[in-house]
Amino acid sequence: MGAIFSSCSPAPSSVPRPAGLGDLPESCVASILTHLEPKDICGLARLNRAFRGASWADFVWESKLPENYAALFQQMFDRPVDGLGKRQLYTRLCQACTFDGGTKKVWLDKETSRVCLNICAKGLAITGIDDRRYWNHVPTDESRFQTVAYLQQTWWFEVEGEIEFPFPPGTYSVFFRLQLGQTSRRFGRRVCNTEHVHGWDKKPVRFQLWASEGQSSASQCFLRAPGKWVHYHVGDFNVLGHDSPPTRVKFSMTQIDCTHTKVSSSKCLDPFVNEADEVMLEGSVALFLHLYTRLELDCAASGYGGQHKVLHSNLDGPLICLFVHAGG
Repeated sequence: MGAIFSSCSPAPSSVPRPAGLGDLPESCVASILTHLEPKDICGLARLNRAFRGASWADFVWESKLPENYAALFQQMFDRPVDGLGKRQLYTRLCQACTFDGGTKKVWLDKETSRVCLNICAKGLAITGIDDRRYWNHVPTDESRFQTVAYLQQTWWFEVEGEIEFPFPPGTYSVFFRLQLGQTSRRFGRRVCNTEHVHGWDKKPVRFQLWASEGQSSASQCFLRAPGKWVHYHVGDFNVLGHDSPPTRVKFSMTQIDCTHTKVSSSKCLDPFVNEADEVMLEGSVALFLHLYTRLELDCAASGYGGQHKVLHSNLDGPLICLFVHAGG
């Protein structure tokens, strides 16, 4: 009887199982991942074992690292890269690292793999910064360093910065990110008092840049849009080879007029660098220094050859920012 029932049971299917993504050779998957952005690689690593294993391949992450990643790592962590896989190395470089006495922070942007450098106000030379009649350092959540330089009033406005850093090859733009007006919180909302802002429409601010290999530029413009952070272009510089010595960059912003006091209910300064650099003014005047990566898009932008996108624009108020062309 059992034999009868056994003969009636269906025979096992001889049709082969359709091939899926999990059947792809790990080396093939790794080759595909080299063409994706870091965040997409990490997302696909959760699909299956093949993608997870391929996502750890050194050659996948080496293509995402800057050419001079070894020099960057040494600068940031004061140790060689020995013993670290390329994915581990990339992860470490994406973590903001403070150096130079706590006045600078540097990291790789997770989305673009571009170097970001942030310089605080205390890392800049500001005329009169030690005179509390003119300047103060005030706490704020609009800065990565939790403090900005606050300008109350001055006739002689002069800010200078200098940095020597192993920037990867590329074209960089320096920006000051400035805000006129004093920022505060009211019922949990950000408000900016511009009632006492005056004197900035009498004479333009002059921006200057000097970099290695004799590069320099100068420009001037009036500060505008009280109550908003604005990026002011200082100039561009180029970094050629990854084996070049660290690039030295100096930049300044001045507005000297002994007939009119520059006031904006507050002025703060806090620098930031990210393969791009920027500064900003607030209140009487608030200054911050930021460095951001500049991405070249297909649409034209007067004077730049392409529209730029500011990364992390919600992070640090006034700062100096360096922007690098995506095409490098």
